[in-house]
This record gives sequence, C-alpha cells and structure tokens, in this order.
Amino acid sequence: MQFKIIIPARFASSRLPGKPLRQIAGKPMIQHVYERALASDASEVIIATDDQRIAEVAKSFGADVCLTRNDHVSGTDRLAEVAQLRAFHGDDLVVNVQGDEPCLPAVLINQVAADLAHHREAAITTLYSPLKDAEQVFDPNIVKVIVDAKGYAMYFSRAPIPWLREHFSNKQASDIDNITMPHLKHVGMYAYRADFLHRYHELPPAPPEQFESLEQLRALYHGNRIHLTEAQVDPGHGVDTEQDLLAVEALFSQ
Repeated sequence: MQFKIIIPARFASSRLPGKPLRQIAGKPMIQHVYERALASDASEVIIATDDQRIAEVAKSFGADVCLTRNDHVSGTDRLAEVAQLRAFHGDDLVVNVQGDEPCLPAVLINQVAADLAHHREAAITTLYSPLKDAEQVFDPNIVKVIVDAKGYAMYFSRAPIPWLREHFSNKQASDIDNITMPHLKHVGMYAYRADFLHRYHELPPAPPEQFESLEQLRALYHGNRIHLTEAQVDPGHGVDTEQDLLAVEALFSQ
C-alpha cells in the first residue's frame, strides 16, 4: 500500500496567528509535524501553504512545498488544489495531516491510510475514540459521530448523539454517572481517495454542514461514504491556543 501525505498550513489563525512557525523545543511547529509525517509509511510528504514565510521555512528543512491559493475555506479545499496541481491519479490515497498536530503518532497516519485501502466503497476514512466523560458528550467543541454496523458514518454532530432519552432529559450529570456511555468522539484526521478530492470543488455546501460547521457533512450529504475505525493510540495534544502551545512545549521538554 502506498499513500501520500499533504500537510495544509496557513499563517492566519484567529486564535494563534503564525501558528505553523511558532517554536517548540527549538523548531517551528510545522517541522515537528513534517517529521511526524516522515515517520509514517508515506511515499511522499507535501506541505501545502499560501504563505511565502511558511514556504521558505519548510524548504529550509528540506520539505517539498506546494504553494496554493489564499482563498480556501478549509483544509480539504487546499488538498484538492494540490491533488490537481500535482496531477494525482484518481486511485491515489492521500492523508491530511493537520499542521497543528506536532504530537501526532505516525501509527494513526498509517491506520487511516490502511483503512482506506481496505474499504473500496469509502471516499474518506477517519478515526474515533470512545467518550466516557458526560461533560465532553455535551461539549459542542467535541464532535460526536454515529457509525453503522460496518463502521460507516451515519452522522457527525456537535450535539450529544445518540440522545439517551431516559437519561438526558434534564442533562444532570448525576443522572448519567452510572450508565455506559455509547458515544464516540471524532478524531479529526482524514484519508481521501484523490478521485474524491478531484470532485470536491463540484460539491455545493450542504445545509447540515452549514448548521453544524462541520465540513465532513458535505461529503455525507452528497452520498460519499466515510469509514471509521477506533484510534489505535491517543492522537496526542493539538495546538489551537497559546495555552496549548505551552502545554506541548512542556511535553517536549520532558
């Protein structure tokens, strides 16, 4: 099995401007992510960015860089442009490794790629992990997913799905402390067939996608199948805020 990795990286982050170039243990964060990608079984690793500053830093540590447009609204849009610019074959497998995941284990990169290779009906594969904490079930920043008997996504939501009618009526933690939680947390890394990326720009935004602000719902809405497996290991600490950056810096210093 062969697969490619694309790391989308943009400079303009609202919560942490210049995020890919922020330093962690003496290296820019994007370099840590790149090294995690190299530790996987990928045959090719590309950093996709619209910012010349990121491109120059990435080239300085030997990365293959693809400059993209600056009007993309999502990482998937950026990957789709790279797939077009690099003329990927429709059967090529492409893993999206986010540029703010300096702790991402390579085993998870290999896992989503292998799952896509195994499930020919899937356009996309991604991961989940069980949710045990009732507060996280009700946290809209944590995306939940329901899968069918074969592991294909039925729906993603910021809401607590499935809704446990007998226990969630008053949303009191005391009512759910002693029950088994069937909820699954979506772990947001993806593998795509290049054929899907080539078609992605043709798919208009979907109402559920806009309501929930979840781009994967566009794929489901238009009939593309998404297969999920349980993450084999913890995905590690991502970086969205200054506090996250300090926490990851502390992990690396250990």
